[in-house]
Amino acid sequence: MTRIAFLLITLLLAGLVQSAQLYRWVDDKGRVEWRDTPPPATAKKVEVRKVEGSVVQTTLPYSLQQAVQKFPVTLYANDCGDACTKARAHLTRRGVPYTHRNPENDVEGYKKLTNGGMEMPMLIVGNDRLKGYLETSWDSALDTAGYLREPAPGYVAPKPPVSPAAVATPAPAATAPQNAAAPAPAQ
Repeated sequence: MTRIAFLLITLLLAGLVQSAQLYRWVDDKGRVEWRDTPPPATAKKVEVRKVEGSVVQTTLPYSLQQAVQKFPVTLYANDCGDACTKARAHLTRRGVPYTHRNPENDVEGYKKLTNGGMEMPMLIVGNDRLKGYLETSWDSALDTAGYLREPAPGYVAPKPPVSPAAVATPAPAATAPQNAAAPAPAQ
């Protein structure tokens, strides 16, 4: 038998198992029978049950659960521009679950964490601290911690939070300079 024929038969059988029926009945001698074939005409108390494949759903794939448990990821970033935007996009692209913290909410605590600096973004993977955004360093730290290079099938990383400053501060309206002459009224 060729490999292709074997593969096709295996796939066909796997499809049949996914939607199989199971029959339960009591035979002439009072014995309970369970079969995947229909019962004989003399069977009593016949039940038909549909058997479907079993799938255990989790919120995260197992390997990702292990990485999150052993090496949690925290991103310290605010509206620091291109570097913070790329940092958030990098974690989202890889499907890394992370905690987002804005250092402006606890400046003193952040300075203690970074030994006095305010460089952003900063990534913490387990006990490793990476200041600034450098894709190769971040990938290395995440790979070592066991995070996948791409999101696991079916897993969608949560969207990074929108900073309160971006929401609370409306864009300034375009105004004429104070020294400019007022436009002439329309007549």
